[in-house]
Amino acid sequence: MTLFEVLLLALALSADAFSVALGVGLRCSSPRQLFRLSWHFGLFQALMPFVGAAGGTAIHELARGTDHYLAFAVLAALGVRMLWESSRPDEAAGGRGDPTRGLSLVGLSLATSIDALGAGIGLALVGANLLRSCLIIGVTAALATLAGMLLGARVKRAAGRFAGALAGLVLLGLGVRMLFP
Repeated sequence: MTLFEVLLLALALSADAFSVALGVGLRCSSPRQLFRLSWHFGLFQALMPFVGAAGGTAIHELARGTDHYLAFAVLAALGVRMLWESSRPDEAAGGRGDPTRGLSLVGLSLATSIDALGAGIGLALVGANLLRSCLIIGVTAALATLAGMLLGARVKRAAGRFAGALAGLVLLGLGVRMLFP
C-alpha cells in the first residue's frame, strides 16, 4: 500500500472520531479533556488494525454482526444522557458526568474504532507495512478528534446553554446512523 492510500484510509477511519469529538466538544473543552479524548481515540484507532491483523478473520466475523449495534448503543446512550442532563436546572446539573473519563471514554473509543479492526485485516492481506499504517491511522484519528473537539467548543460558545442538548442530539444521531452502514 502506498503512503497516499494509507492516508486516505486513515482519513476515512477518522471520520467517526471527528463526528463524535464534535459532539463531545459541545460539552467538554478543557485542555485535559481535549488531550484525553484525542489520545484515546488515536490510540484505539492505531491498535485496532493490529488486533484485526493478528486475530484475522475470526475476530472480524465475530464483530461484523454486532459492530454497528455496539456503536449505536454506546453513542445513543451517551446522547440520551446528555439530552437528559441538559434539560435539568443548572444547580442540579453540577454532577454531570464527563464523557472523556471512565467507561464513557472506553465505550466511545471502541465505538469509533471498530471499523479499524476490519481495516487491519485488509492491511495484513495486502502486505502493507502494519506499523507505519497503524501509526498514520492513530495520529490522523487523534488530530481529527482534536479538530472536532475544538470546533465543538466554538459552537458551544455560540450556542450557549443549548450546547448540551445539541451535543446529545449529535451523538444520538450518529448512533442511529451506525445502524445503517
